[in-house]
Amino acid sequence: MFGLEDLDLLLPAVQRCAAAGIQVSGPHSADSLYYRAHTGEFDVVIAPYHDQGLVPVKLIAHGQSTNVTLGLPYIRTSPDHGTAFQIAGQNVADATGMSSAIRCAVDLLTRRQ
Repeated sequence: MFGLEDLDLLLPAVQRCAAAGIQVSGPHSADSLYYRAHTGEFDVVIAPYHDQGLVPVKLIAHGQSTNVTLGLPYIRTSPDHGTAFQIAGQNVADATGMSSAIRCAVDLLTRRQ
């Protein structure tokens, strides 16, 4: 009734990662997954949809987390808070999120090489 993406796409990906020696589990229901991750059960959560992942992350760690887009031929990271056009030019922005996104991109690039 709701689709077979978990069985057809996510489960085989988890199985391939496990076969490659990656410590992985899932797929998990998103309605409880983020609380479990927040309490330390998981190091990383991979969300197949933007809002499925960023809404709970922003509630927990707004301005302190980094969005990483997977599956692109280049590294793409961004701060979780968006562009903040409403405060542009006012000298009030907090650069923490942008700094975190840049550090994450450099770390990913270093690991790739």
